[in-house]
Amino acid sequence: MICFPNAKINLGLHVVSRRTDGYHNLETVFYPVGLKDALEIIPTPENKPVTGQKYRFFQTGIPVDGNPENNLVIKALNLIASEKDLPAMDIHLFKQIPSGAGLGGGSSDAAFMLDLLNRTFELGYSTEDLMLKAARLGADCPFFILNKPAFATGTGDRLELLNMELSDYTILLVKPDVTVSTGEAYAMITPRTPELPLKEVIRKPPETWREYLKNDFETSVFKKNPEICRIRQQLYEMGAVYASMSGSGSSVFGLFRKEPDRQGIFGDRFVWCNRD
Repeated sequence: MICFPNAKINLGLHVVSRRTDGYHNLETVFYPVGLKDALEIIPTPENKPVTGQKYRFFQTGIPVDGNPENNLVIKALNLIASEKDLPAMDIHLFKQIPSGAGLGGGSSDAAFMLDLLNRTFELGYSTEDLMLKAARLGADCPFFILNKPAFATGTGDRLELLNMELSDYTILLVKPDVTVSTGEAYAMITPRTPELPLKEVIRKPPETWREYLKNDFETSVFKKNPEICRIRQQLYEMGAVYASMSGSGSSVFGLFRKEPDRQGIFGDRFVWCNRD
């Protein structure tokens, strides 16, 4: 079976406090977008054993650094395999969501893998079961089980679904050839209580968000990576009603009332648009 794990953007992000476990409490709005990877699992016939292990992993598209054992797709597989008897399988992951971009690509792959295994092998896990397992893999993994606009608190694992829709807007996403480490981004930030509650701001029209909807990571990340700040300014100059870094970066998105002419503006940077 095959599925298509999608990315998310963050509409506002406040780092509210530092926790005793070393993590941070935050508040943000996760919003799913149509930039997608492709993930397929193919059970291996019994007469064609996988050499020495229960799976073979094939990754194509945008390269992913590191040992495949550390890939969240494989961690999701191992988590389910610790509870259920799974057959040997081939796993194919085609990456189109860039890493280190604040788009949740790895978390999405993991959550979709949990759901794909559950459906393919009829394991009987409920949505709540899958969300609990997803939380063991990463703070924003549970969001991708629901995969609907949600107000997130805690480490990003407490979710409240929102009735909001941005389909009338063109979403233009740009990522420079820069990777921002999530750990480094958190190390550079001072937690604070926001002046306006995010849930209040998000109910306002997007045309007002530029003044009120903030991402706390931007100040420190922009200082270290001015190119990311320049991209946000470019999006505003192109007519965006709102532009922001997603998550801890390095991608930046803009919301437009009309699809902008972006030809020749962003060079060889990664660009995605929901109208393409």
